[in-house]
Amino acid sequence: MKTASASKQHPLLACHSFLLLLFIYIPIILIMVFSFNDSRLNASWSGFTFKWYGSLFQNRQVMEALSNSVLIALVSTVLSTVFGTMAALAMRRMLSRVKKGIAGLLYLPIIVPDIIMGLSLLVLFSQLNMPLGKTTVIIAHITFSISYVYVIVSSRLANMGGQLEEAASDLGATPWQTFRYITLPSIWPGIIAGALIAFTLSIDDFLISFFVAGPNSTTLPIYIYGSVKRGISPEINALCTLLILLSVGLIVLAQWMLNRGNGEKKGSMLPF
Repeated sequence: MKTASASKQHPLLACHSFLLLLFIYIPIILIMVFSFNDSRLNASWSGFTFKWYGSLFQNRQVMEALSNSVLIALVSTVLSTVFGTMAALAMRRMLSRVKKGIAGLLYLPIIVPDIIMGLSLLVLFSQLNMPLGKTTVIIAHITFSISYVYVIVSSRLANMGGQLEEAASDLGATPWQTFRYITLPSIWPGIIAGALIAFTLSIDDFLISFFVAGPNSTTLPIYIYGSVKRGISPEINALCTLLILLSVGLIVLAQWMLNRGNGEKKGSMLPF
């Protein structure tokens, strides 16, 4: 009885959590609601309309920023997923002492504040005399996305264990066959989830991109920041709504992939 009563939450804690959620999500909900407002002013509701979404897709600057963001996100996602997965596989076979040191370096992009990352990358590119543009933004996004992919794939590898790989080797499988038929299918949900997270982070990133983007590599977050200086328009509300839905959808899909992978049976028939 004492254990059950001690596990109950205090009413003030539940109230605090509820108020915190309201503080976080009410502004997001207001942006989404006013994206359908017929009036250009956000002060009052004048009616329901979809016209701001239509005018949004007819805006040349928005479409250019969107194409830049999608291109940068796709390239950085593919490369960071490959490099992050390779890092997780390599770290799995390292000695514990070496592994701890390198793992700390891989965690640094997650721990270091974005403004420090952006400033340090800007200094690096200036020292290398690299002109700021899409290439520098892609390199910057790969730098911090690798860490997230590494963390997700490493957790998947840790849950996988090594029994199946040892059994495959005992049955005469080559290292490539073991990786192709045992390791890769087992960690595939983690790889997909890491790629989705990397794509979401790249699409949403503003601070690091602000430091390393050139005049012809404006991304959607940078465009929104520049537009908000002139006042929040319904087109910006519509654009933010689409970005919110895209980000939430990718995160939900990544979580579903991880849950689906964790729910699969670890046993399987060896194909050789």
